[in-house]
Amino acid sequence: MTGRVPPLVIAPSRTGSGGSLTATSSAKEVARAWESFAGGEDIETGVRPEILASWYRCRDRYDVDRTLDAAPEARGDEGRRSDTGVIFTALGGLGALAGQEVERDGAVVTVTDGDGRVLGAWGDPTAQRRAELHNLAPWSSWSEECTGTNGMGTSLEVSGPVTVTGPEHWCEAFHQWACAGTSIRDVVTGAPVASINISRWNASLSERVPSWLTQAAAFVEQESYRRAVYEADKVVAEFTRKCGHTGGSFLAMDRGGNVLAATESAVAMLGLTGETRIVTGVTEPARRWTPDIAGLPEVLRWAKDRARGSAEWSGHARLPVRPGDEPTPVTMRSVVDANHVVGMLCAFGVQEGEAYEGGADDGVGPLPRCVVGMRNDRLVLLAPSEIRYAEAERNIVWLVTERGRIQAATRGLDNVERSLTSYGFRRAHRRFLVNLRRVAEIERGIKGELFLIMDSRTHELVPVSRRHAPDLRRMLGV
Repeated sequence: MTGRVPPLVIAPSRTGSGGSLTATSSAKEVARAWESFAGGEDIETGVRPEILASWYRCRDRYDVDRTLDAAPEARGDEGRRSDTGVIFTALGGLGALAGQEVERDGAVVTVTDGDGRVLGAWGDPTAQRRAELHNLAPWSSWSEECTGTNGMGTSLEVSGPVTVTGPEHWCEAFHQWACAGTSIRDVVTGAPVASINISRWNASLSERVPSWLTQAAAFVEQESYRRAVYEADKVVAEFTRKCGHTGGSFLAMDRGGNVLAATESAVAMLGLTGETRIVTGVTEPARRWTPDIAGLPEVLRWAKDRARGSAEWSGHARLPVRPGDEPTPVTMRSVVDANHVVGMLCAFGVQEGEAYEGGADDGVGPLPRCVVGMRNDRLVLLAPSEIRYAEAERNIVWLVTERGRIQAATRGLDNVERSLTSYGFRRAHRRFLVNLRRVAEIERGIKGELFLIMDSRTHELVPVSRRHAPDLRRMLGV
């Protein structure tokens, strides 16, 4: 196929009981769990955690009709970025070659965009005709929101390869299919931009398929990495040019709100001196850091939308730079390349351009009935009161509870924070979210730093960053 991605082998030994995916004992157990769950019962066992988490999304968030037998037509492509064309070209070539390799095994290879819209399908003609009965064909939508648990849609919701076999699919009409998919993600924002999937009717897939998908995604994501470095060079060059004419607190951000460069006064104003190294000209995506300013992600999304590729656009908002502080004027100026916004220059204490009028509660959905976690081979349903604190390790969030350390089914500390704020949880640090009702003691370090003791029996400590300390003291009454 390529020098980086090995040939695709998908054909294992046939399943038992006449080759039916639904006839094995394990498939029957999953089918019984599916009947119970789809009927409204909350379950924790009998299904792989990643599949059960997907079922919860399908039933409770997306309200997907489990009797659906064909994917709906996809919506238009108004939001598609044309500068992802290189990624789609690489992915399409990979999909076409993989389709030739799996044709003899009765399989279909499909690729989608980041919204789950099928862009191309290759493979065995008989399998393709069978797939088309379910509208597994170009211009149909296979996102979880539209079509339930499936290889393409579920891979867009999580990181890494996903397999969905037989009755693990949310829609009963797809229970005779086995599929495996993985998403290709923007290295700047972490958002999915595409997926690649292998589907096979009434036969399982080789255990080697997830490894192949991982290598395929890494190959295609090289294009995203190269684009990220190129964009960062553009933004840093503009930052350097403007620094000579702009005094005060000034920083440059990429499309995802990560800092590429900052003046010393900006770092000091954010309260990060001594905690975060002053960055001037970071292009490597893994070395970028995200400023912890309430409301900044929403303002950044608004700014990118309003700029619409115009290098002359600017807009301002008022944001609390530190918890408890009065809002400070912040002006954003777009950095544009080839008619696309590739970053923002952010000036604090300056108020220029279009005014931001967004609401603080925009986009907030209903509160969850429970917090869903994953441990070993089961899903764990937690009441918010059970959680002492949450700790982030990059995009994975760990919930520390009386039942031990449990991985949150939701990725990203910001997403977990949004669902728990109404239950008395507050950010104590860029990596920690604490349940204020579970704080047992407060300890002061030798340099005046604060630590929250969440369990006095084990002296379990959560560090408090200097920028969050005043707000937490106020809320705790100390």
